Amino acid sequence: MIGWVYRAARACSLLDQVLIATDSEEVLNFASAHNLPAIFTPEDCASGTDRVQAVAESIAADIYVNIQGDEPLVRLEHLDALLEPMTRPEVQVATLATSCAPDQINNPNAVKVVTAANGRALYFSRATIPYDRDEAGGVPYRKHLGIYAYRKDALKLFPKLPPSRLEAAEKLEQLRFLENGVDIYVGETPYDTIGVDTEEDLRAVEAILQKQRV
Repeated sequence: MIGWVYRAARACSLLDQVLIATDSEEVLNFASAHNLPAIFTPEDCASGTDRVQAVAESIAADIYVNIQGDEPLVRLEHLDALLEPMTRPEVQVATLATSCAPDQINNPNAVKVVTAANGRALYFSRATIPYDRDEAGGVPYRKHLGIYAYRKDALKLFPKLPPSRLEAAEKLEQLRFLENGVDIYVGETPYDTIGVDTEEDLRAVEAILQKQRV
């Protein structure tokens, strides 16, 4: 799976370098066996953002992209949409959203996001937001995809900020940025992903990839 994600990221011409960042000897051995560039990061990285910041300590760049290794459905179009907001100098952090499937609207594992008209994130939540009080229907629910781009200054700031109350309550690291006044802008993509956390997720991804091959 990690090799699959690496190859998908490598296909994006906007990325100058792609590295596998891990604290796992098993993953490092896999990367070495398949000639994939990898870097060892501390075991105490509490989140993906912390891990990318650890990489930034030794790898110089203006923008860093965080792609989780359990996202085998990531594709070139995701990365293009993610990096588009970063062409605006005021954008420090960017992420992605897609239309939320009806069966995922009330699923707490499908994180929802609401934004301002200019794409600035207002809030991310495991709850169903926005709340359709009058049950009128037609609410455009949007699912957050956990792929991020950061400018170096925003990335350096993240581990210096104390974990926020909202972050602790929702178990969503991006809320630390919002609660401390760092804006996140949300790019749009029509392509959903499935993060592989369970055997059920794995089977669903395998079925999708098999269908794509056919």
